Amino acid sequence: MFLISIAAASLFYLAWSLIALEINYRRASSMGIPLVRLPIDPLNIFFQVFESHAWKILDRLPIPLPTFAQYARRGWYFKDKATSHLKYGPIWALVTPRDIHILLSDAEAVHEVFARRNDFVRPNKMYKLLEVYGPCLPTADQPNWARQRKILATPFNENVMSFVWNETIHQTLELIECWTDPQTIEKGILSVARDSRTLSLNIMAAIGFRRRFKFESSTGSEDIELVEGKMLDYRDALSIVLDNSILLMLLPPQYLVSTWLPKKLRKIGKAAADFKSHMVRMLNEETASLNRGEKGSGSLMTSFVRALDAHSKEDSTSTAGHKGLSIDEIFGNMFVINFAGHDTTANTLAFTMLYLAIHPDIQDWVAEEVREVMQGSKPQDWVYNELFPQLKRCRAILLETLRLHPPILALPKWTNEHPQNLRVGDRTIVIPPYSGVSPSVLASHTLPQYWPEPLVWKPSRWIVRETPESEESVYTPPEGTYYPWSDGPQICLGVRFSQVEFVAILACLLRDHRVSVVSDGTETEEVITARVIEVIENCDFQMLLRMIDPDKITLRCQPIKAE
Repeated sequence: MFLISIAAASLFYLAWSLIALEINYRRASSMGIPLVRLPIDPLNIFFQVFESHAWKILDRLPIPLPTFAQYARRGWYFKDKATSHLKYGPIWALVTPRDIHILLSDAEAVHEVFARRNDFVRPNKMYKLLEVYGPCLPTADQPNWARQRKILATPFNENVMSFVWNETIHQTLELIECWTDPQTIEKGILSVARDSRTLSLNIMAAIGFRRRFKFESSTGSEDIELVEGKMLDYRDALSIVLDNSILLMLLPPQYLVSTWLPKKLRKIGKAAADFKSHMVRMLNEETASLNRGEKGSGSLMTSFVRALDAHSKEDSTSTAGHKGLSIDEIFGNMFVINFAGHDTTANTLAFTMLYLAIHPDIQDWVAEEVREVMQGSKPQDWVYNELFPQLKRCRAILLETLRLHPPILALPKWTNEHPQNLRVGDRTIVIPPYSGVSPSVLASHTLPQYWPEPLVWKPSRWIVRETPESEESVYTPPEGTYYPWSDGPQICLGVRFSQVEFVAILACLLRDHRVSVVSDGTETEEVITARVIEVIENCDFQMLLRMIDPDKITLRCQPIKAE
């Protein structure tokens, strides 16, 4: 009887899915664009949980899968790049039993979608998982989004950028010291990816809470041991939280501290609790400091406490809406800032190091600029506002890596309750209400019409001269063709932060050092390059794009004699 019930329920679900799929297909047909039926919606929670396991089975089947199957893989955008848009055109749609997902690569249309924030809205419900510690900017509705955005933008000013610059140089010098230890030079760097995460984590700790930690090579959350009755320090707690952020988004932290749970889960639960305790303590410290009339530490928390004060002083009967941040919003946004600012930079840096290792000419090209700009000065003496604008080739490396490896592969928007007209080429498409519209990041970044040699990592494409005698400048691509930080009113708050951090790391590292691949002694340059590219292209997508096994490539960092 039980099996019969299961079979009946499965047949009912299958029938309902097929009917819903056809209803959505007819609704989408009104747009007159290419459509692809996808029987399973990628946003189906049940499917998301078991998707990776399902593909392990499906990939072993001795029969070819239908064409639509590729779009059911999480992160299919990365392998596809611009292939589907070259096949179907600048606008096409995946139709599922749940929704219509429109993919867009036309530059002018993409720019228009970003600009029309009230017509093409951020699907804040899709980001609810980010509320590990409380409400945050990505999950806020329109009125609350504007309020939180204004407050969160305040601390990302030039004074903070100067601190980011100095702290990054300090941390990078410690990283170089570890990487150029004689034993490390001989054996190679144990894990460039993990060292990139540690470097980024230390910088975020200093910027967010003014907590400085010494760089230690290849430390990971799995190496952190719990001591009974002792709270984890801020960095260790945050490291564990970020390494297990997806689990914490699915299971509230308070459910991970029960004594009957496995030690690994209890460790994650304790880290989540300890990280919040650190935030509470820092909040109290900053509040006390400001109450004494002092300036505070100048960290992100300082700015948030000022916003908390504005929130607390509001008239509770006011109908004008909140102006500050609540305590829960402070904690929620602090987690999101750490999550977004840490892994994005760390992953980009890992991609970059592997690319540089097989392009020694690009390392020399960057070093040439750094030495010319720095004119023999020590990194500790480099001044942010004087030197950062001149390091254009360093920025070109970042821009090119993000062109091919953006952390986020699609930027979903949804039409509101009204149909929306959207000009695509010489046509006006009428998009139905409550339809998904996603500017296709990687498609826009790799379309041949926008980018010559689109699949080649070529940082020099970003450096231009108006005349042979003029100074180099950074290329500004046409609107709607490049947007790794999103675009329009909802562009990422950390654009400048990430650029300053990355440029400082690269300038500091490549001025007097070179990275290379540790070979077995028999490999040719072509074999080494192919091996590195294979690792770079072997990626998955959880919350962000990342290499599956970056440690398959061992790098070496060696000092060179200054010219």
